[in-house]
Amino acid sequence: MRSRSRHSWVGSAGALLFVLGASACGDTAPSTLHPEGPGAHRIAGLWWFMFWVSALVVAVVTALILIGVLPGRRRRATHDRATPRWAGRLVVLGGVVVPVVVLAVLWALTLSDMSALSLPRRSIALKVQVVGHQWWWEIRYPQQGIITANDIHIPVGLPVEVELTTDDVIHSFWVPQLTGKTDLISGRTNRMWIQADRAGVYRGQCAEYCGLQHANMIFYVVADPPDRFREWMTREGQGAATPTETGALRGQEVFLSSACVGCHTIRGTDARGKVGPDLTHIGSRISIGAGTFSNTPSNLAIWITDSQSVKPGNLMPPIPLSPADLEAVVAYLEGLK
Repeated sequence: MRSRSRHSWVGSAGALLFVLGASACGDTAPSTLHPEGPGAHRIAGLWWFMFWVSALVVAVVTALILIGVLPGRRRRATHDRATPRWAGRLVVLGGVVVPVVVLAVLWALTLSDMSALSLPRRSIALKVQVVGHQWWWEIRYPQQGIITANDIHIPVGLPVEVELTTDDVIHSFWVPQLTGKTDLISGRTNRMWIQADRAGVYRGQCAEYCGLQHANMIFYVVADPPDRFREWMTREGQGAATPTETGALRGQEVFLSSACVGCHTIRGTDARGKVGPDLTHIGSRISIGAGTFSNTPSNLAIWITDSQSVKPGNLMPPIPLSPADLEAVVAYLEGLK
């Protein structure tokens, strides 16, 4: 296996295309050029430094080329072929001194930013464990005994430590507006930290090709104000709510008597499967299928009926249900807030 950096956030061609494409989509796009956390601010500062230096180099080289091809310059060159006195100094200055100075400054800034990204200035407020699967994210809060999927809730303004492992192949955890990339490598636990400066929902993405549905391996970091975050923690730590409506009660019966219980857990019921995501509070999540669908009743029905039609290759098989049973199961799951 080739060597990998834990913080592989220095730009590559693919990452640059992602950034530029995201920037064109509007302010809600997950762009490193719209940082909302201290880690992302450091990375954006380095990006802009490289951009303006590159732009200056292009401008200077273009100007020299234009000067060199001017008609007057060509005519004088035919009469006087002696090398100008300043030519040697220009080569040394432009080809040696300036590149060495720029690269030295860039090297120093990179080391400084890598150090800052390794450890936050403030003490860690919360620990979160993230496990990568093909193709979804398992989220654990070990100190609170909470297990969820694809949505990571954090308190605003506080650093959160993230422990990264994988259940299968290599993945890469990236929230462009909050921090840089860190790989999830089999048999190893990598650590990083994230912090959001203001409340909001920040889209994250697997940034390492991991198979057929790599592009549909999305997660969301939800930065909540402290009081709302505590409410979420309290609610998420509880078992599933007991349904009260007739349709939802029927849906619970259908769910618990189907093959779903072999793969999914719903705390407080007999569903204790460990293959797929924990569904205890699925009704409160942003998406279905790790960003494949927004979480709506109609989309959930499509996912249950035949998830392979919208996310081919995932491990969930089609679930044959009658229209009435399907409607009841959707009502039950959507009520699990």
